[in-house]
Amino acid sequence: MTKGPGRDILQCIGNTSLLPLRRIAPANGVRILLKLESENPTGSMKDRMALAMIEAAEKDGRLKPGGSVVEYTGGSTGVSLSLVCAVKGYPLHIVTADAFAPEKLAHMKALGAKLLVLESESGRMTEKLTRDMIAAAGLIAQKTGSFWTDQMNNRDQLGAYHRMADEIWMQTEGQVDAFVQSVGTAASLRGTGEALRRHNPNIKVIAVEPTESPVLSGGKTGAHKIDGIGAGYIVPMWQKDIADSIERVSTEEAKDMAARLAREEGLFGGTSTGANVVAALRLAEQMTPGATIVTVMCDTGMKYLAKR
Repeated sequence: MTKGPGRDILQCIGNTSLLPLRRIAPANGVRILLKLESENPTGSMKDRMALAMIEAAEKDGRLKPGGSVVEYTGGSTGVSLSLVCAVKGYPLHIVTADAFAPEKLAHMKALGAKLLVLESESGRMTEKLTRDMIAAAGLIAQKTGSFWTDQMNNRDQLGAYHRMADEIWMQTEGQVDAFVQSVGTAASLRGTGEALRRHNPNIKVIAVEPTESPVLSGGKTGAHKIDGIGAGYIVPMWQKDIADSIERVSTEEAKDMAARLAREEGLFGGTSTGANVVAALRLAEQMTPGATIVTVMCDTGMKYLAKR
């Protein structure tokens, strides 16, 4: 059935496809399904949370007509907020860094955001960079009176991922045994995992983090190049009971798998998507034939062409 005209581009967020891996598939008959969040308007799952944070702030008065918005971001959240703020007419201040894909920074600018770009340590993500970005965003919010979405602490986004979980449940007709997702703010893992477990408390939830900075699993903070995940410290929304286990994936493993997905499946995603699939394949080895693992194509690889 053809959809009629919508109100605006924001109505196109969500209801993304779920596809099985065909060639990069476990040999033991376990099924891995990929939620194609690249189908969202900016090519990222973060469209969901950006809209949720802005609409919640509008509803309770934190963001008033004529107001402005500020956020720190590695890119995808910034692009998604840029889209939402462009449609709704809010000026947006973004604090980001040269560690992140230049395509994302260019996309934010194209959508009208004003950027403050911090210098990184050799183009790598570190705890210091994350904290510097947060501090800079706080100063801008204080000086301008902007609404600070503050993604690391903002729980309004959880509802967006509850809805994503409900989509997964309906698309699989309730046949899902495990959910695998990489951790940035932890909101997507937490929100999706919570809602899936409401449907079935026995669903396994697996967190993914960079091998080079395995703080969630008790390791030391370090530098890595997987965009959007691995803040370098225990993020506020992380809870130990969110995940049944934590899988470490290196930058090289994530990059190699992202390349394989494009070549062998025609699925062009970023490095966090590669990390998710590496972890899902490892999990599949421990599961029985016929089990179903769902993981996420977090965004499109078009955001990372300069890094390939």
